[in-house]
Formats: sequence, C-alpha cells, structure tokens
Amino acid sequence: MIERCGWATGENYIAYHDREWGVPVHDDRTLFEFLILEGAQAGLSWSTILNKREAYRKAFSGFDARRVARYDEAKVAALLENPGIVRNRLKVRSAISNAKAFLALQAEFGSFDCYIWSFTGGQPIQNRRRSLKDVPARTEEADAMSKDLRKRGFNFVGSTICYAFMQATGMVNDHLVTCFRYKELRS
Repeated sequence: MIERCGWATGENYIAYHDREWGVPVHDDRTLFEFLILEGAQAGLSWSTILNKREAYRKAFSGFDARRVARYDEAKVAALLENPGIVRNRLKVRSAISNAKAFLALQAEFGSFDCYIWSFTGGQPIQNRRRSLKDVPARTEEADAMSKDLRKRGFNFVGSTICYAFMQATGMVNDHLVTCFRYKELRS
C-alpha cells in the first residue's frame, strides 16, 4: 500500500500529488502557470482549479506570458464569459497585469526562475512534516516573496498564495515524511 499525504484523495488529487506537487520547477512558462492558477484559487478549493486547468491553458494561451500581457478589453470580456475558468474580473485582470510584471522580472533577472528561486537560495527547502497540522499556511520566505512581488506590481500574491506556489513548484518539500514522495524528492 502506497502512503501519500493525507490531502491526496480522489483521482485528480492523487495524480497531481504523485506527478507534480513538490517537484522542483525551473521552466518559466510552468512557473507562470502556477502563479496564475494559485491566484485564481484564492477563496476556492484547489480541486476547483485542477478541474479547470485545461480550460485555463486554452483560455490563457498556454500560459504564454507575452501573449497574456497583450490581452485587451475584448479578450477580458471573452474570458469573463468562459465557463471553463473562474470568471472573476479581478482575477482575470490580475493574470494580465501579472503577465506584464512577470515579463519585467524576466528582463531584469534573465528569467523568472532565477528571481523566484532566490527566495530559497536556489535550492528546495527540505521540511520534515509529520502531519498535515504541521504544515503552515505561510512562512518567512513566503512573506518576503509576497512583499517583493507586490512591490513589483503583482496581485493575488499574498503570503498564503505564495506558500502554496512554493509547495506546488517544489521550492519547499512539504510532503509528509511518511509519504512515498518525500524521499523521492529529497534526493
């Protein structure tokens, strides 16, 4: 019997947990995808976003930040009519403004990857969580990331969202020590 983190129940969550969650990501497009999806998740369950993920990929040009940054009012109106995504005006506009800020960071640092991984010294933080109640909603690193992203014009990047982003993209290993993925991602 494979032991997983307690939240990994149901087909979508198990697939996500086993293949993606906590795996270090260094691809700018994938990092942009998670940034947008984590912001869209604010106030909702992650399962809602996972179920809409393919629709998000289509609606947001495969998470091509250059294309998203050029979205105009007609595109915003179309997105707000798209039942496949979370049709929240603030979140849709945030994705566009975040794309512009994302491009500015790429220009400044050479890649978003170089910038974002600086918050963990370029390496995943290896935690040793024994139960789900030991996993915090935010950390000092997430607080620093949130503060700096907001200063640079990003929205929907509070500390909790930033920590979820860090977990999803493998900047932290928050798999429980009893989970089969913990040791795999530690090495």
